Amino acid sequence: MSFYTVVAVFIVVAALSAGFWVVAPKKDQTVWRSTVILSLAMMFLMWAITYLCQLHPLVVPRRSDLRPEFAE
Repeated sequence: MSFYTVVAVFIVVAALSAGFWVVAPKKDQTVWRSTVILSLAMMFLMWAITYLCQLHPLVVPRRSDLRPEFAE
């Protein structure tokens, strides 16, 4: 698992968005396009930020069950 996973999922989301741009229902086409594409984009962003934060955390977790002399 790496950054390439995020890139691969981005490509899939971009392809789905482009595909829906073409096959959107004719009635209320603008509303359908906006809703689906924005939903896909926001779900991707939420997933990517969560995934990358777990992949490279800003704060290193520490074990709390160790004696102080072995904690570092």
